[in-house]
Amino acid sequence: MKILFVSDVSIESVIGGAERVLYEQSTRLTKRGHIVHIITRRPYISQKPYIKINGVKEFRYPIKPETPILFLLHSWMRSRAIFNALNDKKSYNCINFHQPFSSIGIIQSGALKNKKTVYTCHSLSFEEYTSRNPAPKNLLNKLSYLLNKEFRRYLEKYVIKRCDEIVVLSNYTKDKLIRNHGIPSDKINVIPGGVDILKFKPCKDKNALRKILKIPEDKVILLTIRNHVPRMGLDILIKAISVLKNRFNDFYVIIGGDGPIRKELMTLTKRLELNPWIRFEGFISEEKLPLYYQAADLFILPSKELEGFGLVTLESLSCGVPVLGTPIGGTKEILLQIDPELLFKDLTASSMADKIYKYCTIIKEKKESWDKMCINVRRFVEDNYSWDRNIDQL
Repeated sequence: MKILFVSDVSIESVIGGAERVLYEQSTRLTKRGHIVHIITRRPYISQKPYIKINGVKEFRYPIKPETPILFLLHSWMRSRAIFNALNDKKSYNCINFHQPFSSIGIIQSGALKNKKTVYTCHSLSFEEYTSRNPAPKNLLNKLSYLLNKEFRRYLEKYVIKRCDEIVVLSNYTKDKLIRNHGIPSDKINVIPGGVDILKFKPCKDKNALRKILKIPEDKVILLTIRNHVPRMGLDILIKAISVLKNRFNDFYVIIGGDGPIRKELMTLTKRLELNPWIRFEGFISEEKLPLYYQAADLFILPSKELEGFGLVTLESLSCGVPVLGTPIGGTKEILLQIDPELLFKDLTASSMADKIYKYCTIIKEKKESWDKMCINVRRFVEDNYSWDRNIDQL
């Protein structure tokens, strides 16, 4: 088949879940013999109008994000111009839209007639917008904020309703599409995300790896890797660590990732006098990512909201590292299959501290039982969440 992905993100730099899904699906479909192209906006870090990665050709259009109107116009006109030029040569069999802005100009094209169209919904655009941008207090700015939010809602619904099939990674996102956009249930296909089980695998010697990464060898290592934005709940985790250290202090926390509230989180850590227990690692490269999972004892997922699936959960489990997560969104759908005890009771720091303390004690005092659990979570991922299985369903 000749397949076109249309996205707002690029596979050149995999910095989040949306990029990961796009990269894995496009490159693995190419390995199966399909011709795969991507149309996306040009990443801010790159000026290249075209790249080829693992057989996938990615075509980029430039935008000027100074104002929402210019951003929309450039997205609409330039993505459509690239599509028209490519489609004249390739005549795609299937088009898979991944986000609304790059899609709007193409979805209106008459050239889509007789082509299969699919929309992959990672999360709802207007919810992501409100999560990342707190409502302003100024009346004029607040009006602009509300218009921006509602326009995103309308735009996404417009694109989705014109597609033949919808793909989501979890029942959590499926329910949101039904409630917010009125999409019929039988039009939505739940295809869970995956993990590269060859790349993310257990290591034989954690201590040797900890030496390389300069991580304490004799402590319980807690790891979290999150974008530093409010919805990720890192502030709750830091407060939970403040509670935990009064009951158990033989641990060390690695916080990977970066984002707009990084300084706030570091200030909170300093104010609570937690610097001896917490290390901010910053952005962790693709090459080093498996090493951090492998070196850890336990992964913490403290999300407050909008956890559509959580690929980091699978990556950690695939490395044989159990995950404790908040009972939010897709996290429940994964962890409930293993053990309900892996879910925090609620979103409070005290609840989080209680659960982490319980598992730190098991790690320290019941090694045989813990080793068995680590083996089981790896097998769980192998049986249920490989990318090959995801591609088969797609």
